[in-house]
Amino acid sequence: MLAAVMLVALFVAPRAAAAELHVIPVTGTIDYGLAAFVARAIRGAEEAGASAVVLSIDTPGGLVNAALRARDAIVASKVRTIAYVNPRAWSAGALLAIACETLVMNPGGSMGAAETRPNEEKYISAVRAEFEATAGLRGRDPQLAGAMVDADIEIPGLVSRGKILTLTATKATELGFADEVATGIEELAEKLGLAEAEIVDVQSSTAERVARWLTNDAVSQVLLTIGLVGLAVEALTPGFGVPGAIGLTSMGLFFGGRLLGGLAGWEAVAVFLVGFALLLIELFLIPGFGVTGILGIVGVFASLVLSYPTPAQAMSALAVALVGGAALSALTVGLLTRGGRLRGRPGRIVLRHEERVDKGYLAVERLAGVDGAEGVAVTALKPVGTVDLDGRHIQAISEGGFILAGTRVRVVRVEGSNVFVRVTEL
Repeated sequence: MLAAVMLVALFVAPRAAAAELHVIPVTGTIDYGLAAFVARAIRGAEEAGASAVVLSIDTPGGLVNAALRARDAIVASKVRTIAYVNPRAWSAGALLAIACETLVMNPGGSMGAAETRPNEEKYISAVRAEFEATAGLRGRDPQLAGAMVDADIEIPGLVSRGKILTLTATKATELGFADEVATGIEELAEKLGLAEAEIVDVQSSTAERVARWLTNDAVSQVLLTIGLVGLAVEALTPGFGVPGAIGLTSMGLFFGGRLLGGLAGWEAVAVFLVGFALLLIELFLIPGFGVTGILGIVGVFASLVLSYPTPAQAMSALAVALVGGAALSALTVGLLTRGGRLRGRPGRIVLRHEERVDKGYLAVERLAGVDGAEGVAVTALKPVGTVDLDGRHIQAISEGGFILAGTRVRVVRVEGSNVFVRVTEL
């Protein structure tokens, strides 16, 4: 009886959850979409009760502000963080590696080369301090971390003044900057006492991949330029058409990427819409240009400032958009001109349509003399067409219904520029 109870208890009692090792890929350029993915993946590991997270790093670097966001998420993590440099953590990627509690490198790996671009003193000083503080937080040599950023730091026997420090896996472990060397995740887990943990490969979501693409500097700049040009053209032309649709779509993608990537909130979108609405009111409802228009421009500017990490970056993006918009407008006019839809000398745009005499166009004073004249319908009159009156082609209006081409007609009256004809009676 006792044996039966113990057997039942064995199957009914809850089993302890297996330990998990979450592997987060940090590949390609470090951008805001990647930073959002890292933060989300770490939260997921916390919620799952994972034993540790491994950031598998292979990056040439990226945006400083994006790296700082990812660094803060790593430092604030409630689960153990492990960096696996496989094979390189350069520039901003080095900061993420240093931010982890444990640093493991692939035998052929390297890390460092984190000099800022532009390499001005104020940027170098700020990023150097960030590297040094992060290294000190994790018990690593701050001087080594600072030498990865600042070429003025000299470490005898390791890096001379004027050079930026980059460490190989061998050198990093020799100096105690890296903790282990491993040829793969399985070996890493074994060396760190996590051999029994289940390896979980974390993948970015579709939304995160889209956000990474949309927040790419080049893509977001193109979207901003096309969006502003499209909306400007729509605001200056009657009705609503293709330019407005393209402009709204581009701005929607621009702000949408920033919302997904955590770069901006809904307040930036709201400020942009209010600013654009004020500009429309100024253009169509209020004569002249006054306070409403100024507030509209301020609103658009403010929305861009809210959607970028710093006002300087926003102003730079807007300047590029304005220059790009001017170039795009000039290119559009040039293509239309060469394509035959527009033509003219530089600085002039004229329609290709010509109202010539042989096409039925005559001055009003010359039409008075055709009253009572007879001729032949060159084209069908349905009710408008062209008639031949003694060798002159004139546009005419049928007063007696449909007239076939080749039918004899007579002008019954002329009213201004309108010539009315009837079929000639036999």
